[in-house]
Amino acid sequence: MLYWLSFLSDQINPLNVFRYITVRTGGAMITALVFVFLFGPRIIDKLRSLQGKGQPIRTDGPQSHLVTKKGTPTMGGLMMLLGIVVATLLWANPANRYVWIVLGVTLTFGAIGFYDDYLKVTRQTHAGFSGKIRFAIEILVAMVACYFFVSLGREPFASSMTFPFFKDLLLPLGWFFLVFGAFVIVGAGNAVNLTDGLDGLAIVPVIIVALSFGFIAYLAGNVSLSDYLQIHYVAGTGELAVLCGAVIGAGLGFLWFNAPPASIFMGDTGSLALGGLIGSVAVATKHEIVLAVVGGLFVLEAVSVIVQVVSFKLTGKRVFRMAPLHHHFEQKGWTEPQIVIRFWIIAVVLALIGLSTLKLR
Repeated sequence: MLYWLSFLSDQINPLNVFRYITVRTGGAMITALVFVFLFGPRIIDKLRSLQGKGQPIRTDGPQSHLVTKKGTPTMGGLMMLLGIVVATLLWANPANRYVWIVLGVTLTFGAIGFYDDYLKVTRQTHAGFSGKIRFAIEILVAMVACYFFVSLGREPFASSMTFPFFKDLLLPLGWFFLVFGAFVIVGAGNAVNLTDGLDGLAIVPVIIVALSFGFIAYLAGNVSLSDYLQIHYVAGTGELAVLCGAVIGAGLGFLWFNAPPASIFMGDTGSLALGGLIGSVAVATKHEIVLAVVGGLFVLEAVSVIVQVVSFKLTGKRVFRMAPLHHHFEQKGWTEPQIVIRFWIIAVVLALIGLSTLKLR
């Protein structure tokens, strides 16, 4: 809404500052951070009183979790989503369709995760929403979002797959792009969900990826900078930097309460929503492959689960002591802070590698 103040800059010159995406991205970051700081404790207290026993802990997981994490409330993603929505509505350009599409995916995935968390808490079991139904809804939502992304772009570029290091190399996918884009969005949502298993483990990599893609969105949406860096220009996507700024602010605020020992867990409410948001931004900016590098930590966690399941079904043997990957290192004797901080380091390195593709063309 504050963007509209820039229309009065002819009468009040300082209001012209609201035209700048960089200023509004910083404003969204601070707004989301302050919102979570102010309302986080109240939300945590409310969730704790409503949930009683908190998030049910898996009996087949690390045994230490039955002691250290018992009674901790979940659905902490609610405080982040509220902060992101408030900051985005306040600072983003309301006329930008990319913002509304990505925000729609985020809130829908968040609602799916919320229902899953609700079932787990009320039934006191780690088995929540039916996996098949959940995936079907996620795929449907993601395909609708991809359809709108394509309709906003120019053909055949809008429905093509781009590649890092090559500006002119495009793979036209036609209507199959809806399937490809949906795979990226749903995959990102569930990969972040699998990573969210230790205090602070998922939120910092999410912040790192949001920071990276906020930068990418700003560049991809700027005709001069995209031409200079020889990356594909996607008109309108620069505004997604404001949304990414809100994620960074909300994530930092959440980390304050999620730092070990966590006062609250993100839950599927937050992990699915944030993963869907990141995946949507990657598809909108045509940097889907770069997401696999920048968000490589999430990919590793997801692949570890897939490898574990396939190996056990085919051979009866497990590749890892426990999946996802962070539980494997827990079983090897790494302490929780060691795993979390080392995974953060990996996330930073992968982000730097992914960002380097912007210039190496």
